[in-house]
Amino acid sequence: MFIFDWLNNQLLKMQWLSDLTESLVENVFGLSISDRLGGSIHFFIYDVLKIFILLSVLIFIISYIQSYFPPERTKKILGRFNGISGNILGALLGTVTPFCSCSSIPLFIGFTSAGLPLGVTFSFLISSPLVDLASVILLASIFNWKIAIAYVVVGLVLAVVGGTIIGKSKLEKYIEPFVLNNKMAEVEQEELTFKDRIDFSKNQVLDIIRRVWLYILIGVGIGAAIHNWIPQSIISAALGQDKWYSVLLATFVGMPMYADIFGTLPIAEALVLKGVGLGTALSFMMAVTALSLPSLIMLKRVVKMKLLVIFVSVVTIGILIIGYTFNIYGYLLL
Repeated sequence: MFIFDWLNNQLLKMQWLSDLTESLVENVFGLSISDRLGGSIHFFIYDVLKIFILLSVLIFIISYIQSYFPPERTKKILGRFNGISGNILGALLGTVTPFCSCSSIPLFIGFTSAGLPLGVTFSFLISSPLVDLASVILLASIFNWKIAIAYVVVGLVLAVVGGTIIGKSKLEKYIEPFVLNNKMAEVEQEELTFKDRIDFSKNQVLDIIRRVWLYILIGVGIGAAIHNWIPQSIISAALGQDKWYSVLLATFVGMPMYADIFGTLPIAEALVLKGVGLGTALSFMMAVTALSLPSLIMLKRVVKMKLLVIFVSVVTIGILIIGYTFNIYGYLLL
């Protein structure tokens, strides 16, 4: 147990980096981390470096594994499953694709064009931005493993249930015709060499870092401001765990925003440290990543309004249920 705690603190929470950053702030900048300014600088530098280090390592590993499952092979695997087993597999596939909601939509179009069941593709679309292996590790590094695992479980349940509801509703006629008529060509995939997979993984790291670095900086900056500058009384008055509307407010505030899950994690961390309910913070994070306005605008181009409304309604209701459940029972995970 001691070894596990040590590894968790040093490798995931990176206590060594926190200590190094504290030394930098106090000895180089001449500030105390107990003060607002020093605490904000420490929070910002430590969280930014930790997220970028973990993200780079994890995306590299995930991308190397992903190189064995190109879209054509994935389509063939998914095509063998129907019903609930297909929804589960689609949701699980989303966990190994480190994409934001906008990046997941082209794959959603490809899978739908290939003739995969609509419910399976929507399970993938819900799961992909919401739950991935990198975010699990980052959640564990910020909170703990119990919260990280619980988040994965509820995220997968939401993806499976949401996809199943949409699949059972027989809504194929609400897919835009060009998607269904745009059949994917059967292309034989070349076998990649070890060097090809390494290059692919490095390129994925660089590509994802290029796409998310700004959101990470903004998210950590907001987190630092919440943590050190906004009084707890103000946050509690708006989003306190005793407020019945806190989850509802956090969900609908998060929906118009656009950010990767890696950019919303520091905000969720700061909110929880200020006394906001765990479910409220997670609801905000899930709404931003799964129901961002840019991704809904993109999705509207490939599905008709009725299907879009059903998708948003199902996911929103699921997020609200998850948020209130975590607020009630979250103390068991802290």
